[in-house]
Amino acid sequence: MGENSTISDRKIEALAKKGMDRITKVYVWDMDETLILLKSLLNGTYAQAFNGLKDVQKGIEIGRMWEKHILQICDDLFFYEQIENHNKPFLDDLSQYDDGLDLSDYDFNQDGFSPPSDDANKRKLAYRHRVITNKYKQGLHNILDQGMINQWEELYNLTDEYTDRWLSSARAFLEQCSGRMEDPTLCHASSDGIINHTDAKFEHVNVLVTSGSLIPSLVKCLLFQLDNWITHENVYSSWEVGKPQCFRWIKNRFNGPNVQFCVIGDGWEECEGAQAMRWPFVKIDMLPGGDHRFPGLTLRTLGYYFAVVYGDPGTEKNEDES
Repeated sequence: MGENSTISDRKIEALAKKGMDRITKVYVWDMDETLILLKSLLNGTYAQAFNGLKDVQKGIEIGRMWEKHILQICDDLFFYEQIENHNKPFLDDLSQYDDGLDLSDYDFNQDGFSPPSDDANKRKLAYRHRVITNKYKQGLHNILDQGMINQWEELYNLTDEYTDRWLSSARAFLEQCSGRMEDPTLCHASSDGIINHTDAKFEHVNVLVTSGSLIPSLVKCLLFQLDNWITHENVYSSWEVGKPQCFRWIKNRFNGPNVQFCVIGDGWEECEGAQAMRWPFVKIDMLPGGDHRFPGLTLRTLGYYFAVVYGDPGTEKNEDES
């Protein structure tokens, strides 16, 4: 009995050590012209990169349809007309003001929400953020009628075909980055910032840092079908605070001895922010045929960038082949 107990204890110690040695990767993503294409459709630059092989006007029309959908859902379902001038960097920013009031019969049109930004109005904004959080968790399939769902899915498929599967490839890559496990909603950080693997069913974390305002960015995540792999608490708006500040918050949330960070985007601000944090930066390029685009980007490619900074060249190779 005593010998079996000793063997069991050794197994537990070995498993614990293996868990402690496990590397958690935090992928910090830009949104526009990285995970999704919108601005480049609207201004024609995406199509122009193909030297006449893409219909520029068709791309512009697709972009305008996306704008219409985004604004409609923002205004109709996410309080955007009320809170457009009250942008926050993330949904939980005012959680300390939320007293947990039952909102099932709450009248958001008659609660007097307005400037100034005093405690009473911060509480009312926190209520709205709570409702937005719940709708994000539900997903658009559970809050839109079937007619709107059909229009949305048709537009998504049209865009994916026009962009040679950029959207679906980016979404599939998010899944790969997460560790290809079943339920991304269960990944979370403990109070000391270390990822809790006991209950989580995936290995790594996708975080979004966008220069757009928060509510439209959340709606974009839903419309472009990224919400399974980017949870609401991992969406940051750098609109007022800048990306370097968002990166510092992210580091404080997830930092630990076995956590590695990588920034993926197309702009100078995320590049400079990554350099300041001494994180690897992968620049997305829309030019056809490149590796740093969708489809094209692979875990093996990202592994080279991790290796330069963290000196672990074998990790991504193993993940890519798993």
